[in-house]
Amino acid sequence: MNQTLLANIATHVTDLLTNKLDKNYLYHNLRHTQRVVKSTKELVEKCEINDKESERLVIAAWFHDTGYATVGSKDHEKESCAIAKAFLSEHQYPEIDIEAVCKLIMATKSGVEPETTSDKLIIDADNSHFGHDSYIEIAELLRKELLLVDSKEFTIEEWRAENLRLLNNSHRFYTACARELWQEQKDENVRSLIKKEKKAKKRAKKEQLKVQYKNESPERGVQTMFRVALKNHMELSAIADSKANILLSVNAIIISLALSSIFPKLDNPYNRYLVIPTGIFILFSVISMILSVLATRPNVTQGEFTKEDVTNKKVNLLFFGNFHQMKLEHYEWAVGELVKDKDYLYTSLTRDLYYLGLVLHKKYKILRLTYTIFIIGIVISVIAFGIAYNLYGNIRQISDLTSQM
Repeated sequence: MNQTLLANIATHVTDLLTNKLDKNYLYHNLRHTQRVVKSTKELVEKCEINDKESERLVIAAWFHDTGYATVGSKDHEKESCAIAKAFLSEHQYPEIDIEAVCKLIMATKSGVEPETTSDKLIIDADNSHFGHDSYIEIAELLRKELLLVDSKEFTIEEWRAENLRLLNNSHRFYTACARELWQEQKDENVRSLIKKEKKAKKRAKKEQLKVQYKNESPERGVQTMFRVALKNHMELSAIADSKANILLSVNAIIISLALSSIFPKLDNPYNRYLVIPTGIFILFSVISMILSVLATRPNVTQGEFTKEDVTNKKVNLLFFGNFHQMKLEHYEWAVGELVKDKDYLYTSLTRDLYYLGLVLHKKYKILRLTYTIFIIGIVISVIAFGIAYNLYGNIRQISDLTSQM
C-alpha cells in the first residue's frame, strides 16, 4: 500500500471533517470515519486481502462519508465519490482504481446488496460498531444527530426498539472475518438491549398500575372532604373531653374545699344553718362530676366481626371497637376486601363519620346538661347560703331580745 498517499488522504479528510462538517453531526463525523478505517484495516488483515485491494478499501473507508461536509446526508455517497475523484486525480491515482474506490463508497449506501467480497468488507467495516462494547453510546449519538439534523425525534424506548429491530432483522455481517471479530459482542449488545427493554416494560407496567389505581381510588375532592370532616370531628371530640375535664377539676376542688373547711364547722350548734346550703352545694357538684364522667366514658363494644359481615358490607373496619378482639390475619383479609371495593370504602368512611357524629352529639348533649346543672347549683347554693344566713341572723336577734326581757 502507498503509505504516503494514505497519509495525505488522512490529513485531507481530517481537515475537511474538522473544519467544514456541521457540528450537529454527532455520529457521522471524523470519529466515525476513523473507526471505519480502523475496522477496515482489521478486516483486510484478518481476511488476508492483497495489497492493491486493501489500499482501495482503506481509501474508500476514509472518503465514504466526506459528502456530509458539503451536501449533508442527502446523496452524500455521490458527493463523497466526487471528493475522492478530485483528490485522487490530483495525486495521479490510476483511473481504474478511482472507479473501484467509488464503487466501494457507493456500496455503503443503505439498502445496497454487496456484489463482491470487497463490497461486503467495506459494509461490514462501516457497521462494525454493532459489534463494539461502546455500541449503546454510539447509537445514542446517532439518535441525537437525527433530532438535530433531520428533526426526527425518538424516545429512548422507541430508539431501543428500533435498534433491536435493526440488529435482529435487518443487519448481518457478510464476511466470516467480520463475524469472527464482532459477532459475539453484537449478540451481547442485543442481549443488553433486550434486558433493558424488559426493565422498561416492567417500569411502564408499574406506572400504568399506579395511574390505574389513582384513577380508581377516591377523587381528590372526596378524599379532602372526608379528611377535613374526620379531622373536625376529632378536634370537636378533644374539645368536649377538655371541657369535661375542666368541670371535673372545678367540682373536685369545690368538694375538697367544702369537706375541709365547712364540714368540720357543722358540729357547732351555731353553724347548723349551714347544713342545708352546704348539702345543696355538694349535691350539685357531685351531679356535675357524674355527668362529666359520663360524657367522657368510652363504650365497650364486642370487637369482633364475621366474614359474612364483611361480605355483606355490614361492618365498619375503620373503627377500632369493631375489630380489637380479632386476630391480625383476619383483619388483614378484611381490609384487603375493603380496599378492593370502592363503594365499600366510601360506605365505611361515611359510617365512621356518622358514628363519630353520634358520639359527639351524646358528649355535647351531656356537657350542656352538666354546665346547666353546675350553673343552677351555684346559683341555688348561693341563694341558700344567703337565706340561711339571714334566717340565722333574725333568730339570733329574737333570742337576744327575749333574754333581755
